[in-house]
Amino acid sequence: MRTRYLVAYDISNDRRLRQVFKIMNGFGDAIQYSVFVCDLSEVEKWKLKDRLVDVIHHREDRVVFVNLGPSGARGVDSFEYLGRQVAVPGERAATIV
Repeated sequence: MRTRYLVAYDISNDRRLRQVFKIMNGFGDAIQYSVFVCDLSEVEKWKLKDRLVDVIHHREDRVVFVNLGPSGARGVDSFEYLGRQVAVPGERAATIV
């Protein structure tokens, strides 16, 4: 079962910030600067945390995981925007080729 997480980070060093951004791009979709939505299995969450632990400085940086519940149960209604909207990851229309 996959769980939807809102993952946000505050990284104090530009080099580490770029590294964290690259890692996060492999696991989720950016909806704001330093804020990602990730639909992860337990194994994927463990792998993501393992990669982040090796990059961040634990006394200066911060990464927060907010559990939004099962991926299929939260849908578009979990997100409310003011201003320019962003497509909610996982809720895009299917493309038939």
